[in-house]
Amino acid sequence: MAEIKVPELAESITEGTVAQWLKQPGDTVNKGDYVVELETDKVNVEIISEHSGVLQEIKAQEGDTVNVGETIAVVNESGQAEPAPEKAEEKPEAAKAEEPKAEEQPQQPAAEEKTGGQRPIASPAARKLAREKGIDLSQVPTADPLGRIRTQDVESFKPNQAKQQAQTSKPAAASKPAEQASGGKEVERIKMSRRRQTIANRLVEVQQTAAMLTTFNEVDMTNVMNLRKKRKDKFFEENDVKLGFMSFFTKAVVAALKKNPYLNAEIQGNEILLKKFYDIGIAVSAPEGLVVPVVRDADRKNFAEIEKDIMDLAVKARDNKLALSDLQGGSFTITNGGVFGSMMSTPILNGPQVGILGMHSIQLRPVAIDAERMENRPMMYIALSYDHRIVDGKEAVTFLKRVKELIEDPESLLFEA
Repeated sequence: MAEIKVPELAESITEGTVAQWLKQPGDTVNKGDYVVELETDKVNVEIISEHSGVLQEIKAQEGDTVNVGETIAVVNESGQAEPAPEKAEEKPEAAKAEEPKAEEQPQQPAAEEKTGGQRPIASPAARKLAREKGIDLSQVPTADPLGRIRTQDVESFKPNQAKQQAQTSKPAAASKPAEQASGGKEVERIKMSRRRQTIANRLVEVQQTAAMLTTFNEVDMTNVMNLRKKRKDKFFEENDVKLGFMSFFTKAVVAALKKNPYLNAEIQGNEILLKKFYDIGIAVSAPEGLVVPVVRDADRKNFAEIEKDIMDLAVKARDNKLALSDLQGGSFTITNGGVFGSMMSTPILNGPQVGILGMHSIQLRPVAIDAERMENRPMMYIALSYDHRIVDGKEAVTFLKRVKELIEDPESLLFEA
């Protein structure tokens, strides 16, 4: 017998939650096969088997918390699963005669009825969402030609559809009464995912440990929008990626950080660690919650390279394919609430970083050009949250003003070292 154990995941991760088993007891397992998916604080990881044989036993069920080094499954390297002892053989003949009739016996789960004992094909994010909502995946219809259930299928599924189908096919099972709050109002209780718990804990920790302050400014986006309109087609032809706003802001942030190095730092005890590299985190909304993958060495990359990195990281985030290395080691973060329509907000620090820039919606607003003229201009509010323990107000305002100047004169970004 060989054991499958939870491997070392990352320096700061000591445990995970079993998201789904990719193999079931009795399945043939080859060395290198993925057998289980774990949800950690940051990403989902798939664990492989180091042995070939038959999966004999699963020691941790989906939803269980497991620690690094813990045995979670057993593989029989002889190639055959050892059958568990059957209690029915121990029954005397008289007892067998008194066994309940077929209609009185527990029915097979709906997933086995529909798939012949096989689990429905679904993405990890869809399985996670279904567990949180208490939805039977075998009842969820999908338009995918391969029958793969996606997150949007689970989100659009109405549980009463499954209830109606179940009533026409088999007797209704006793349903758990809906939970009620005070006053008799119906509520739904959903367990927080491990990642959501981690996000919540870290945001509270930042607010409790950092002297966070936010300063605001506004940016005239006219020149950036005109430049994008003029260059976007050729840019796409040459680089096979669209020219977005994020590359402009990433470039502007790097230039401003070079002038204001304490915003590219962190506090370690009673010391300040000034970082001489510019790994910029880009906040991305993923199905499992907010994640901040990192664009490495942003100071050494051109606009196309930055846009490609952001696009690749965003796709990996949506598909739940981010690796731990994609999320570690950022020195400063940019978050764009404008994609959701946010007019103005106060971004929370992504500890242990001491600065985060918030972008917002672009809105046409009347702007005084001079004492005689007013024009409608596309304006964006930007916000810088910073740790006042090491960043003074003067440095924060100077940083934000420099970002504003570079965005309003985007051609000047070409001359920044």
